[in-house]
Amino acid sequence: MEAMSVESFPVRNQPLRRYTRAEYDALVEKGAFLHERIELIFGQLVQMSPVGADHREATATLHETLQEVLRGRARVYCQAPIAATDDSEPEPDLYITPPGAHWHAHPSRAHLVIEVAASSLAYDRNEKAFLYGISEVDEYWIVDLVHELVEVRRDRDAGVWRSISTFRRGDTLQVLAFPDVTIAVSEILPPI
Repeated sequence: MEAMSVESFPVRNQPLRRYTRAEYDALVEKGAFLHERIELIFGQLVQMSPVGADHREATATLHETLQEVLRGRARVYCQAPIAATDDSEPEPDLYITPPGAHWHAHPSRAHLVIEVAASSLAYDRNEKAFLYGISEVDEYWIVDLVHELVEVRRDRDAGVWRSISTFRRGDTLQVLAFPDVTIAVSEILPPI
């Protein structure tokens, strides 16, 4: 008989206590999760995946590029919380908001959200895609490091993205809100 662990023994048949974003933010302010990499998704505390070298480089390249070309036209946040819904505060790898400072609350509107994915690919394609689809997000990119491609999701309707396009090396991505902003897919994937 295989030994059971706490992680493999979920609580079933009992209601779970979910957190609101306001409750979660209050706990964060008190330092409750100081040394943990977590995010609030649909009222649940979800551990974030570790960041590998490819993930770090793709994120840094996107951040540098987008900050440079959008300076003065939009804000580019990197691995920072976004107020997605009343019970969700994910920390996407990058997101672009309209210009302006957000000193007292996290932004809730985004022109574009980008997740860089390796071990988190299924989560980013499912739970995160649905969450961003019901939030004030116009466009969602998944930089898929496993299959070396970028999925671009647009035209959301109640959590469903009506348009999903795939871009590979040799292709160029265009930001929907800023058509003059283009990024070569090969620049944000590991070298061959």
